[in-house]
Amino acid sequence: MRIEIKVKPQSGKSLIQETDGKFIAFLKSPPEDGKANEELLKLTKKYFGKPGRIVIGKTSKNKVLEF
Repeated sequence: MRIEIKVKPQSGKSLIQETDGKFIAFLKSPPEDGKANEELLKLTKKYFGKPGRIVIGKTSKNKVLEF
């Protein structure tokens, strides 16, 4: 399964929101040294119940994750 997700780092909250089939991840971590990506993977594991990996967009706000 692949999903597209938009990431908003340094949001002050840590959650995933789904609207009209699109996912937005609000992250507390800054986009430095992979911290936001690590938080995103932990958050998606909790949300979807299985570990995923970033397939496209490791340095972009728009990412594609594969589970």
